[in-house]
Amino acid sequence: MPGRDMTLDPVLLSRLQWAWVIAWHILLPAFTVGLASYIAVLEGLYFFTGREIWFRISGFWTRIFGVSFGMGVVSGIMMPFQFGMNWSRFSDIAGDVVSPLLAYEGLMAFFLEASFLGVLLFGRRLVPQWAHFFAAFMVAFGTLLSSFWILATNSWMQTPRGYQIVDGRFEPVDWFAIVFSPSFPYRLLHTVTGFYITTAFVVMGVGAWLLRRTRATDDARMMIRMALNLLIILVPLQMFLGDQHGLNTLENQPAKQRMRLPAIGCSGAARSSARG
Repeated sequence: MPGRDMTLDPVLLSRLQWAWVIAWHILLPAFTVGLASYIAVLEGLYFFTGREIWFRISGFWTRIFGVSFGMGVVSGIMMPFQFGMNWSRFSDIAGDVVSPLLAYEGLMAFFLEASFLGVLLFGRRLVPQWAHFFAAFMVAFGTLLSSFWILATNSWMQTPRGYQIVDGRFEPVDWFAIVFSPSFPYRLLHTVTGFYITTAFVVMGVGAWLLRRTRATDDARMMIRMALNLLIILVPLQMFLGDQHGLNTLENQPAKQRMRLPAIGCSGAARSSARG
């Protein structure tokens, strides 16, 4: 109303801004991590068999990967700045732990994938075939390594270990315990599997679209076949991994289980623990 003093909670605004950025950003890694591995598989098949179908499919998805990767970098580079600007108190007291983890991601993973990405995108006719396959493999490895460090950071924030409080600040004591916090293996497997499932559904959808329009039908059929074969394995596996991740959350973050809903699919011991 006119003349009414309206104040907005800065914490709420910070959460909204962070949620907006991460909601758009995560769509891109969820696609490109799996797509990088898919391209590496295609390049390997082409290198060892010499069949032109793998060459065509790889070239098609490599162009899409390049655009998606660039958009992921633009949106992702904003988030480290948001740590310092939106969550300055957290960055101050936890910076000695969180900052090195994020630095490892940048120096070990992002630089690796970004370096070989140029060879993958533009080196098809400039480098030997084995070098192009190796570049695709290193880009895929870099995306997985990036996932490793980002999820190690997030897992430590959820289930912190390996630190001591010194003058109100988190100081690292055991880096192995910091990186491999109790929730990290479950979160890593669950997330990366989800990335692969996301990519498989996109590949299958594109293949179905091409097949329906009778465009590149041989390539489209191969895309659908490869995606379905992967999904048959990963979707049931993801159900199991999600359940295990939920049990780990129940054990290490009981505050998230306040509603005490029936634990569907959990073991009897876990249900007894939830009731207790």
